[in-house]
Amino acid sequence: MSDLVLGISAYYHDSAAALVCDGRPVAAAQEERFTRRRHDSAFPARAVAYALGEAGATLADVSAIAYYEDPALKFRRVLATYLGAVPFGLASFRDTLPGWWTSKRRILDVVRRELEGLALGPVPEISCRRHHESHAASAFFVSPYESAAVLCIDGVGEWATTSIWHGQGTRLKPLVEIRFPHSLGLLYSAFTYFCGFKVDSGEYKLMGLAPYGEPRYADLIRERLIDVKPDGSFRLNMRYFEFMRGQVMTGRGFEKLFGGPRREPEAELTRREFDLAASVQLVTEDVVLRLARTARALTGESRLCMAGGVALNCVANGRIIANSVFDEIWVQPAAGDAGGALGAALAVAVDRGAERAHVGTGLDGMSGSLLGPAYSDDQIAAYLTAGGIPHRRLEPAELAAEVAKAIAAGKVVGWFQGRMEFGPRALGARSILGDPRDPRTQSVMNLKIKFRESFRPFAPSVLADDAKDFFDLPQDSPYMLVVAPVAEAARLAVEADSGRTGLDLLKVPRSVIPAVTHVDYSARVQTVRGRDNPPYHQLLLALKQQTGSSVVVNTSFNVRGEPIVNTPHEAYTCFMRTDIDVLALGGFLLQKSDQPEWKEELDWRAEVPLD
Repeated sequence: MSDLVLGISAYYHDSAAALVCDGRPVAAAQEERFTRRRHDSAFPARAVAYALGEAGATLADVSAIAYYEDPALKFRRVLATYLGAVPFGLASFRDTLPGWWTSKRRILDVVRRELEGLALGPVPEISCRRHHESHAASAFFVSPYESAAVLCIDGVGEWATTSIWHGQGTRLKPLVEIRFPHSLGLLYSAFTYFCGFKVDSGEYKLMGLAPYGEPRYADLIRERLIDVKPDGSFRLNMRYFEFMRGQVMTGRGFEKLFGGPRREPEAELTRREFDLAASVQLVTEDVVLRLARTARALTGESRLCMAGGVALNCVANGRIIANSVFDEIWVQPAAGDAGGALGAALAVAVDRGAERAHVGTGLDGMSGSLLGPAYSDDQIAAYLTAGGIPHRRLEPAELAAEVAKAIAAGKVVGWFQGRMEFGPRALGARSILGDPRDPRTQSVMNLKIKFRESFRPFAPSVLADDAKDFFDLPQDSPYMLVVAPVAEAARLAVEADSGRTGLDLLKVPRSVIPAVTHVDYSARVQTVRGRDNPPYHQLLLALKQQTGSSVVVNTSFNVRGEPIVNTPHEAYTCFMRTDIDVLALGGFLLQKSDQPEWKEELDWRAEVPLD
C-alpha cells in the first residue's frame, strides 16, 4: 500500500502544499496560483485540495502531515529579537506579538483546524520539521545524487540563516550553521528595499539590475556592513540595519553610508541604484563561493545541492560552476519557502522508510518540476466552445510546427501545455515565448506584454544538446537556475558600448541572440531534454528545423504583479489583455486576429498590485 505524506508551508510568504508518495513527489503547487494573490501566505487550502485530488486521495489516505518549520522555536527567536531590541522595537513589538500569542506559536493546531474545515477526511498526525531541514531535504532527497554536500542560504527560518549538510543515501547530517541576525539573504533584501523594490519579491530585480552598474560600493559593504571570513562565515554590523527594531530594512545609518535616502518605488533608476545592485551582488557571490568551498571541504563530496531563497540567485550559482568548486550542482527549482512544503514531506517520508528510487537512473525526482494542475484537451475544448472562442485543433507535431513558424516570424506566443510548474520559474508549461534573434523582442515583451520595467532580462530555453553552441555551460540547467556566459562564437563585436551607460546599454546587440543576452554577455539558461517536457522539446526541435537555432525567449505566462496563469481561462484572459499574438492552449491554436473584441468594465491593471 502506498505511503502518502502531505507537506505544508504557510503564514509567511509563498504558501504551498506538496504530496509525496513513497518518497516520490506526485503533486505540488503554490497557493497563489489558485487565489491569484502573488506570494499568498494564507493557509494553502486550494493547493491541498489540488494535491489530494491529483492523487485521487483524501486525508484519510494520508499517513502523516509535515509542516515546514518549528513554530515554537521560531517564537522563541522572535521574542528574543524584540527583547534584545528594547526600547527601539516597541512599535513593531506591539503590532506583531499579539499574533504570536494567539495563534502563530500554536500553528500546528491552526493547521489541523484548517484541514478539518476542508472536509476531506480525518486529519492524521501533524509534525513539524525545522525550516532549514526542510530546505535541505527538498534539495537532496530529490536530487540525482547518492551523496552530496548541501548548502542552504535564505533570510531566516527559526534561527538558522545559512546551513551546510551532508547527504548520504537517506541520511541528512547537519554540519554547521550561521544564525540570525547574521543573514546573507537579509543583507540582499536590505539593498532590495533601499533600491526601491519589494522585499521577498524584488530581489530578482536587483540581480537583473546589477550588470548595468559598477561594484564601486563593494569594498564599503565589506568594511562597514559584513565581516566575511575565508570559510564564508560572516557577521553583519547591525547598527546599519533596522529589521530587528522595526518594520523596515534600513534607516538613517544606511542613508548616510550610501549618500541619501532610499529610492522611492517606481521612481527613476539612477547610477547609484545600478552600482548598489552590482556591489551587493558581487559581495553575495563571493560569500556563496566561499561557503561552497567550505561545504566541499567539510564533506569531501564532488556534487552540491542547494536550496533556500538565495539559491534562486542564479548568478551566484553560475559562479560556483565557473570556478569548478564542484563537478556538478543541483538546485531545487522551488528553492524558496514554497519548496519547504515539499522538503518537510520528503523528510517525514524518508523517516517512515521511503527509498530514493530515482537515484541511479541519472534523473532527479522532480519530474521536470511539472507537479501542478493540468487540463485535458476535452476540458479546454469545453471552455473554448462555451465561450465562443475561435480556435483550431491540431495534432502535436502540427501544433509545434505552427508555433515555431509564428516565433520565427517575430510573433509572441502564449504556451500553455500539460502540468503547471512548481516554483517561481516558467519552464515550458506556462510560458510566453519569442524570437531571441530579434533585438526588439526584449523591449516589446517587457513593455507591451509583461508591462514591467524595461531593464529586466529575459531567459533562453535551448535544446540541451545545442546549449554548447550558444553558452559556456558545462552542465545541464533544466530549471533555469544558472547564469552562464554567452559563448564567444555567438557574440557580436561591440565597440566599447559606444559610450553608453545605464539602461542605454540595452540598445546594443551583443550576440546572435540579443533578446536573451544581458548587458554583461550573460544569460539565465534553461536546457531542455525530451524526458523532462516532451511538448516543449518538440517545439524547440521544430524551431531548429525552421530557423537553424533551438533557442527561444522563455518568460513566465503572466503580467507584472500577477501569479503565473493556472487555468485555460486565465491564459486566455492574459492573451487578450496583452499584445501576445498567438496562444497554444493544449492542442488548440488561437490567433489574436481571429478573436472578438476584448472588453472589461474595470481597468484590470488597477486590480493587480505591482510587484
